[in-house]
Amino acid sequence: MKYSTLLFHSQDTIIKYNPKYKDQWSFDALSTFVKVSAPLFKPANHYVCLCFQGIPLLQSGHSTAITLSQTQIACLLANAFFCTFPHRNDTSSNAEYRNYPTINFTSLFGNWTERKKEKLRAIMHYFKVVTDENTKLNGLVTFERRCLGAMDVQNWKWCKKTMPKLYVSSHGTIEDEGTGMLQVDFASRWIGGGVLGSGLVQEEILFLINPELIVSRLFTEKLDDNECLIITGNNNRIHDYKLERDEWARKQRQILAIDALHFKHRREQYNMRSVTRELNKVRRNHEPDIATGKWGCGAFNGDPQLKAVIQLMAAAKATRGLAFFTFKDEKLKRDLERVYHLLVTEGTTVGEGFQHRTQFKLSKFNLISVC
Repeated sequence: MKYSTLLFHSQDTIIKYNPKYKDQWSFDALSTFVKVSAPLFKPANHYVCLCFQGIPLLQSGHSTAITLSQTQIACLLANAFFCTFPHRNDTSSNAEYRNYPTINFTSLFGNWTERKKEKLRAIMHYFKVVTDENTKLNGLVTFERRCLGAMDVQNWKWCKKTMPKLYVSSHGTIEDEGTGMLQVDFASRWIGGGVLGSGLVQEEILFLINPELIVSRLFTEKLDDNECLIITGNNNRIHDYKLERDEWARKQRQILAIDALHFKHRREQYNMRSVTRELNKVRRNHEPDIATGKWGCGAFNGDPQLKAVIQLMAAAKATRGLAFFTFKDEKLKRDLERVYHLLVTEGTTVGEGFQHRTQFKLSKFNLISVC
C-alpha cells in the first residue's frame, strides 16, 4: 500500500471517530512524518478492537492498582492513535474527564516540528515492535496509585533514622545506571506532562523511551499532594534486554511518578510546610533502592541541593539507598558529597535534619538555607 494511501486511511479513520473536529484538526505533522520516515509508519490497526470492557480509573484519594497485559496496552495505545476516546477531547472546566490528562494523539498530528517528528518516530517504533511476531510483547504491567492517609503521614521531626547509603554521579542516567532500582519520574500532576504535545523534559523523554507509560494517561486522575503512581513491568525500547521477568511476567522495572511543587519564587520552598509536602511525596517503604536526580529543579524552580537532601531523608526513613545523578553538574556532585559526609560524620538523624530550620547544619558549606 502506498504511503499516501496509508496516510489517507489513517486520517479518514480518525475523523470517522471524531466528525465534529473535521475542520479543526490538522494532520500536517503526521503527513510530513510519513513522507520523511515512511518505513516506520505502521499504526497497529488490528489492535484497535482487542479490549471489550471499560478500563477502571485510578481516581484521586483511592489507593488502587490495575494490571494490563502488554497486548491490551498496545490495543489502548492504538485506539489513542486513532483518537477513539471521544469524551477525552473536551478539556473545558465542566468536562467529564476534566481532571484527567489527554490521551488521544491529535496534538501530535498537527503543527510540524522536528521534536514532533522524533516523538512520532519513537511511537511508531513501538508499534513496529508490538506488531512483529518476533518481538511482540506478552507480559503484564501494573499501574498502582498510592495515597497517604492522615494516619500515614510521617511525623518527620521524631524520626531517628540516620542517613542511608548514597551514590552521587555526574555521569550516567537514571534509566541506565539505575537499572533494577526504583526509577524516579520527575512527573507533572497530569501524568506524562507534555509527552503528547511540545514538552520534552525528563518525564516526556522517559515516556518516549517507555511508550507503554503513555497509557497511564487514560485512567490516572491528576495527582494530589499525598499521591504517587508506581508502574511495574513496562517495556523499555532501549534497555529492555537487561531485565528478567517476575512471577507475574512483569519486567523487573519500577518507575515512581511523583510531582514536585512549582515555586514562582524560589524562597517559598524553604518553609517547613513545603519541605514536609515534598518529604511525604517521596516517602516509600517497600521498594528497592532509589535512582533519582534533580527532581523539580528545572521550570519548577526547585533548589537541587535542598531536593537532594529531602530525597535522602525520605530514603533514610524507608531504609533504602539512594543513587543521585546530577546530569553533568560537577559542582552539585561535589557539594552533595560534602553535605553527605557532614551528615554521616555528625550522625544526623532525619528528625534532627528536619528540625534544623536555620541553615540545616550546612552553613559552613553555604549550601542550603531553610528558614
